[in-house]
Amino acid sequence: MTTAPLPASGYVGRFAPTPSGPLHLGSLVAALGSWLDARAAGGRWLLRIEDIDPPRCPPGAVDQIYRQLEAFGLEWDGEIRHQSTRGATYQAALDRLVADRMAYPCGCSRREWQQHGHYPGWCRHGSRHPERAQAWRLRTDKGIQPVCWQDRLFGSQCLDPTVQGDVILKRKDGLWAYQLAVVVDDAEQGITDVVRGFDLLDNTPWQRQLQAALNYPEPRYLHLPLVLGEDGQKLSKQNLATAIPHDGTAARPVLHRALQLLGQAPQAALRQAEVSTQLAHALARWSPEAIVATPGRKPG
Repeated sequence: MTTAPLPASGYVGRFAPTPSGPLHLGSLVAALGSWLDARAAGGRWLLRIEDIDPPRCPPGAVDQIYRQLEAFGLEWDGEIRHQSTRGATYQAALDRLVADRMAYPCGCSRREWQQHGHYPGWCRHGSRHPERAQAWRLRTDKGIQPVCWQDRLFGSQCLDPTVQGDVILKRKDGLWAYQLAVVVDDAEQGITDVVRGFDLLDNTPWQRQLQAALNYPEPRYLHLPLVLGEDGQKLSKQNLATAIPHDGTAARPVLHRALQLLGQAPQAALRQAEVSTQLAHALARWSPEAIVATPGRKPG
């Protein structure tokens, strides 16, 4: 494991769930890890709702997420940011990328390029299908290559974003894509440390390219092992993972299990302790070095 000293001040972390359904054990582990890391550093912990895809966000999901976080004692700082209100800011960032020839319109369909494994950059010098609706893509061939960074858990990482293809920044239907929105918001909110699941590790090269192209600072990264189901797949809303409770009493044993999954070895006697008591013990002993550097682990 590679570690870096945590700043005594100036730390700003965040949890940014997509409100496509309630939080489950996997999302709790991500939220808890980022909360503990921020609080242990004496920093701020922000909540951002990544609701840029309204069709995926059922009514009531956001309020349920609030209740779940509150039940587990994960209090956030400041106002909650909703990405659905941020379109003008994202457009300004895209305009900068277009002006610098780091982004381009593309009318190709997935069916046309899927045999290549990733989008091969056909429209970099002009859309092959200007008569169609256009998505906007990042030119990965012009940014830093390869992208290297030091993950606080998984150590030195180097990935070539051109192998992953030119990622979409704005969709054909006009909705904003995750990669641009998350980079813009992390920079504007002053996020110094990103603590999130291992499934997003391979998104980092695209995000580093965007940070460099937009002259944004680079946050530190700590990718956490995913929580896997019995079938070996990560827990997700798509596979109907069980929602965590939004009642403080019911949350107690679930919080204890989440701390175990983060390698923190909470005392067995604390399993039914109040959430505030468990968090106080965990915060006093928070050790990212205790997390096992594995892509995922089962909760059992």
